[in-house]
Amino acid sequence: MIKDEDLNILVAELFEKHGYDFSNYAKASLKRRVNRLMVIDRLPSFAELLYKIKSDASYTVHVVQELTVNVTEMFRDPQLFKTIREQILPGLATHPFIRIWHAGCSTGEEVYSMAIMLEEANLLHKSLLYATDLNPRVIENIKRGFFPLSQMKQYSENYIASGGKKDFSDYYTAKYEWAKFHDRFKEKMVVATHNLVSDRSFNEFQIILCRNVLIYFDKILQDKVLTLFDNSLEKLGFLILGSKENLRFSSIASQYTQLAHKEKIWRKMK
Repeated sequence: MIKDEDLNILVAELFEKHGYDFSNYAKASLKRRVNRLMVIDRLPSFAELLYKIKSDASYTVHVVQELTVNVTEMFRDPQLFKTIREQILPGLATHPFIRIWHAGCSTGEEVYSMAIMLEEANLLHKSLLYATDLNPRVIENIKRGFFPLSQMKQYSENYIASGGKKDFSDYYTAKYEWAKFHDRFKEKMVVATHNLVSDRSFNEFQIILCRNVLIYFDKILQDKVLTLFDNSLEKLGFLILGSKENLRFSSIASQYTQLAHKEKIWRKMK
């Protein structure tokens, strides 16, 4: 178990030498992930971990990858996607152009899920999906469009539960142990690294999704990120958070009304 002072040293090193700012991440959660990393990499001490970070740039990328949470699946929480499909996408049909931001999107399962729903609503042709994450290694997968074939049964079940009517296998080609999703989806995606802690707004969106990222931040950083989203969302746009996240006590709460309580969807009214 690393000590609090060790964690502070690690956070300072990652920021000062490499530009990754974990200073406002929830300490208990960050400590758990550092301890897990040391077990996985069989590091006998914190000193050994710090030495590897200081001397090996590629190892630092590995550390950041392990410290940022990358748990996702296609059509995860199907009822959420059903609500988007039925209550949000029809209204977007009147827009000449649609921009959607998937912030902290990890390996991109959520982004491809949205692209499939947009195509089924005949909206993909006039949409752009911005897929961003702090971790440059995980977002590379979005450009390739490959996902494990072993996951397709679960993803297909999620898709059907979300209101999908087609054969899910129509959207990909099986190649050995991988499912390769059709290129027409990734052609509508803008993929980039983006640090929610330090980077600014870069466009105006009709929908912003950031699910199960804020729970790892402390209250100060949560409010900073929510303000960033507010500055990036057009009036009457939709903000979608994770199941354990909330706007209720944030500085932007008064500007939003909750569209779906269980699904954690808010609409910007001011």
